[in-house]
This record gives sequence, structure tokens and C-alpha cells, in this order.
Amino acid sequence: MKSKVILLVEDNPSDIELTMRAFAKAHIANEIVVAENGREALDYLFRVGKYAGRDISAGPMLVLLDIKMPVMDGLEVLKYIRTDELTRRVPVVILTSSREEEDLARSYDLGVNSYICKPVDFNQFAEAVKNLGLYWLVLNEPPPPVK
Repeated sequence: MKSKVILLVEDNPSDIELTMRAFAKAHIANEIVVAENGREALDYLFRVGKYAGRDISAGPMLVLLDIKMPVMDGLEVLKYIRTDELTRRVPVVILTSSREEEDLARSYDLGVNSYICKPVDFNQFAEAVKNLGLYWLVLNEPPPPVK
């Protein structure tokens, strides 16, 4: 069985490190691929650029997506994910510091599966990541692949 790959789309190096530490603390051992902007995330998902030839069966099983990023923001990435036959079923969780109602509404309008505001406290963040991993990687029944 293939590993359940998580695609973390985050431009802030501190938030990347914090998220990786939270996954380690929660004993979530899944492979985590980091895309540092929206364009790189789409390259990974659609196997272009440095990801050309990537094994499509490797996932990701889950996309953790920040909203506020350079090059291409998370909402634009979400729109591409949801409109493409290949990726439309991939679970996407917005993981952001934005509490703006407009971002929340637009995320759900574009088909996000969940919207989580990053807690400021590391222990609360680690607990949120643990629960997120438990739900999306263990309890949730993933969608069948698009044929």
C-alpha cells in the first residue's frame, strides 16, 4: 500500500517548521511534500516542471493549503483543484491565520472540505494537527480515484 502523502502548501518557513513539528509530536509519520507557493503546488498536483513523471498513485491523500501566499494564493489553487477532473475529489483543508469572513466564505464556495485557523499557541496548534491527521488520514473514507 502506498504511503498517504500530505501536500503542505505554505510559504512561511516558520509555519512549515511549526507544522512539521506538530506532525512529529502527533506521531503522524506520513510523507509530507512541501510546496512553498501555489504555482509549485499545482506543478506537484498536475505533475509538471520538477514533478514531471511523478507517480500519480502516490497521492496526495490530503492537501493542507494556506491562503495568503505569493505567486498564486491558496484560493486560486483551490479553484484549479476543484475544476480539474484529476484532482476535484482530493480533500483540501485550508490551514491559515486568516479569520476574514470573505476568505472563509470564498473557500467554501470553491469547495474546500474544511477551514482551520492556525492557533497561535504551539500546543493548541499541535493538538489541532493531531485531530486533523486522525480525522483525514485514519477515520475519513477517502474518495475513489477518478477514472
